[in-house]
Amino acid sequence: MKPNPPLESLILSLRQQKVILDSDLAGLYGVPTKRLNEQVKRNADRFPKDFMFQLTLEERLDLKSQMAISCADAELPNRSQIATGSQRHRDPRFLPYAFTEHGALMAANVLNSPQAVKMSVYVVRAFIKQREILLAQADVLKRLAQMDAKLLQHDDVLRLIWSELQPLLSPPPSPPKRQIGFHPS
Repeated sequence: MKPNPPLESLILSLRQQKVILDSDLAGLYGVPTKRLNEQVKRNADRFPKDFMFQLTLEERLDLKSQMAISCADAELPNRSQIATGSQRHRDPRFLPYAFTEHGALMAANVLNSPQAVKMSVYVVRAFIKQREILLAQADVLKRLAQMDAKLLQHDDVLRLIWSELQPLLSPPPSPPKRQIGFHPS
């Protein structure tokens, strides 16, 4: 059994929401993706649109290209070298589902297996950690904006001081030299 990747790496941003794909969620819960989706369909009333949604073809292709780019350096075996008798890959005719934090927790409830219940706690904690990171970033951005505003105010004050000091820093004009002797005017 291969180890699961860190939960944070499985959480994606789609449609301005943090979600986890059905195949990743099924892997965490220790069930086939097909079984997870069957249970979700049987309990459709527990999964409103804000808990789960199906990706569009464009979203799927975009995710696929992102994953291909991120996995380009990894040494993955050639698909033709893998025994494909037990089809673990999604049928390309079906688009994946994306589960929000609440949808992931509800999926654990409908699966009702000990591993699903145990892993649901970790999934929820991963979503909470993502939220905390976003809030921390927002706080940092807010503080940077405040510092920028203060620096601009200081900039204006420094310009004023400089303009006031300029006359004092330049030497006074020398008085005209008096000429000795008689000068008819």
